[in-house]
Amino acid sequence: MIESNNKAKKPANANNKQKKDSAAKRGVQNLVSGGSKNAENSSSKAKTSKPSNRPPQKKKTPQKQYNSASKKRTSKPKAPASPVRIIPLGGLGEVGKNITLYEYEGDMILVDCGMTFPDEETPGVDSVIPDFTYVLENKDKIKGLVVTHGHEDHIGAIPYLLKNFNLPIYATRLTIGLISGKLKEHKLLGDAKLNEVKAGQSVTLGKFNVEFIHVNHSIPDSVGFAITCGAGTVVHMGDFKIDTTPIDDKVIDLARFAELGKKGVLAMLSDSTNAERSGYTASERLVGESFSTLFKKAEGHRIIVATFSSNIHRIQQIIDEAARCNRKVAVSGRSMINVVNVAAELGYLHLPNGVLVDIDAIKNYAPDELVVITTGSQGEPMSALSRMASSEHRQVEINPGDMIIISATPIPGNEKLVSRVVNELMKRGANVVYEKMYDVHVSGHACQEEQKLMLSIVKPKYFIPIHGEQKHLYKHAQMAYAMGLDYNSVMIGANGNVFEISENGIKCTETVTAGRVLVDGLGVGDVGSIVLRDRKHLAEDGIIVVTVSIDGITREVVSGPDIVSRGFVYVKESEELMEQLDRVVCNVLENCYVLGVKDWNTLKTRIKDGVAKFLYSKTHRSPMILPIIMEV
Repeated sequence: MIESNNKAKKPANANNKQKKDSAAKRGVQNLVSGGSKNAENSSSKAKTSKPSNRPPQKKKTPQKQYNSASKKRTSKPKAPASPVRIIPLGGLGEVGKNITLYEYEGDMILVDCGMTFPDEETPGVDSVIPDFTYVLENKDKIKGLVVTHGHEDHIGAIPYLLKNFNLPIYATRLTIGLISGKLKEHKLLGDAKLNEVKAGQSVTLGKFNVEFIHVNHSIPDSVGFAITCGAGTVVHMGDFKIDTTPIDDKVIDLARFAELGKKGVLAMLSDSTNAERSGYTASERLVGESFSTLFKKAEGHRIIVATFSSNIHRIQQIIDEAARCNRKVAVSGRSMINVVNVAAELGYLHLPNGVLVDIDAIKNYAPDELVVITTGSQGEPMSALSRMASSEHRQVEINPGDMIIISATPIPGNEKLVSRVVNELMKRGANVVYEKMYDVHVSGHACQEEQKLMLSIVKPKYFIPIHGEQKHLYKHAQMAYAMGLDYNSVMIGANGNVFEISENGIKCTETVTAGRVLVDGLGVGDVGSIVLRDRKHLAEDGIIVVTVSIDGITREVVSGPDIVSRGFVYVKESEELMEQLDRVVCNVLENCYVLGVKDWNTLKTRIKDGVAKFLYSKTHRSPMILPIIMEV
């Protein structure tokens, strides 16, 4: 048909070229404006041009020889695909607590479900997990949870989610093993829907297809995702680095990411942790070389290595070096013991025969025959290394000459804790080695050049930096601009933002409930802002307890006031102040009696105000004041 049209429109001579071009131009203009006689007269010329993206137009009197073309033009346009909604519920503006919800045409999936550690703003709290309010409101729509890797900031909150909502979980073998251990502790393993997936495989969850793609990180079996739905493909990187010489010889699958980039990627969400660091992240093998050097320097002395319990490649290198030096290895710390057992059972950790000994048996070996691998690289107060530093560890006592290697970098906010532990260890005569002295730690996260490389091969149309503090997200966004993405194609978000992404653009449409829930002992969410405020107040200023017994009928003071001080002043050394305070309380009670104040709350408030005013005038301190009135 096209060939016949071309023959019909072949010009008689070259002199007609200008006239022909003008007619064709008029024909196109008229087609766009809705059709006319001129459009009909020049239709043969318009139809010889290349197909365009112009909207189809209805002709008043279509000619028979152009019937097929007319059908093409009059067919209804394809409806635009629905946008995919991406909702980060954690991990933005913070390091940890990673969880992201994807939604497309009523179906939802979750990516990761992690926790974070408490800071100085959350005294006494054990851990911090995401607020699951929005997830639970939409639990009927959620088809499953896919997990990138087995670190606490990606799996730590799963037990708390499953206590409210039992959904299927998809992850690689080691990650499933670590999740299983956590669920067993919470007595949830029996009902859990755990599904093991290998890198290179895909799972279909409702309207989503999720492909697992191998990446390098500081724990084996780490993956990123290609999440495909009707709107397009979204690459969710998870935590990653590009290690060309990994310990397990499994290099990141750059070829698959490049293949996705060639096909077309709608959006990418990528790890921003090291966005401020230039260059490339060093290979994990560099740490092994440092261990070899340090183990030789420690001849005649015991070696204690503190590292993250989940860094299995690091643990493997420590064990290998200990075996070469004919040393036994003992493991300390509950999480370290659990991870080593799981990794060894699943074949991710290879233990030479006889190298591992129980921590209770270390007394049977000379110091130069031992290596102790322990938790506490972040200075956590209750960790094994912290207890060693304070001489509270049941099996390990620090001796002069012990070489202690802290094979980790402090997480932002933990610097003071780590420094305190290092100082205490040095006071006991230990030789403490940390990152600034030797290459005893490399990051598991990509630096700037690796982040740029991923942007260049994935070639996303839109980009959302994730997993990092605000400064990390901002820096990663700047890199995306430098790589050619325009300002409107990059979004720096916050937890709870709802991003709608389609071929037509990316926008933040609304904000849903997202925040943090504090876990303290067996309590989940029962520690709120008021409790934290009281804890800070107690820690900073102490407490004054005023106890008074009052006759229920006459409202006269029967006994008291009795005043107790904790964390404010030592009573025996401040007798004069306590006597004055006693008189202040008595005066308040007398005034209330004269004025006929009978309400207990009012009476407590007046005691509290009177005591607070007096103490501040005398000490310029504001302890917590707790009045207790007993009716007799």
